[in-house]
Amino acid sequence: MMENEMLKIFDDNRNQIGIATREEVHRLGHWHEAFHCWFVSKEDKRYIYLQLRSSMKKDYPSLYDITAAGHLLAHETVLDGVREIKEEIGIDVSINDLISLGVIDYHVNKTGFIDKELANVYLYIVDNFINEVTPQKEEVSGIVRTEFESFCNLWLGELDYIRIEGIEVIEESKILIDKMIGKDHFVPHEISYYENIIKLIDEKLK
Repeated sequence: MMENEMLKIFDDNRNQIGIATREEVHRLGHWHEAFHCWFVSKEDKRYIYLQLRSSMKKDYPSLYDITAAGHLLAHETVLDGVREIKEEIGIDVSINDLISLGVIDYHVNKTGFIDKELANVYLYIVDNFINEVTPQKEEVSGIVRTEFESFCNLWLGELDYIRIEGIEVIEESKILIDKMIGKDHFVPHEISYYENIIKLIDEKLK
C-alpha cells in the first residue's frame, strides 16, 4: 500500500533526520522529498501542460495538477524521480533532457493531512505530445494544455478562468476536453508555489 511507503524525512533546515511511512509523514507533517516535472511547449504561443488527477485518487481527485509528480522513496535519489513521468503518463523522458528549476518548499495543511514537500522541480520542453499520452488510470485521467500567459494571469489574479484543451480517458476511450476552468479546479498548492513556478518557467522560455 502507498500509505506504507517509506520516505526520507527532514528538519526545517533540510537536514535528513530519519525515515517514516507515507501515512506518518502526512499525519505528523514531516518535510519530505518530491519530484515535480512541468511540461511546456513553444509553438505559435507558449503552452503549459497539466494532468487531470484520477477520480480514484485519495488526495485531490479529479483536479488539475503538475504534469507529472510524486514522492521520492527512502532509497531513491532525485534522479530516480524521472520514473514518475513514465508511470503516470506513459512518456519516456531522460533526466538529461530536463531543466532543473531548483528545490521549492511548500506547506499545505488541511484536516488530517499535512503536506510539507521539498519539491525538486524540473522543466521539460516538448512538442505537443497529448496524443501520445497513456495515463495510468489509478493516478491520472487525462492531460490538457493551456496558454502559459493565461496560466500566469490566473495565478497572478488577473483572470478568473482560463481555457484548457486536451484529452480525458474514460473507459479506455480518449475524450476531447475544451473548456474553461478556474482556480478551484486545481490542486490547492500555495499561491507562492505557483508564483515561483511562473517566474522560473518564464525565464527559461524567453
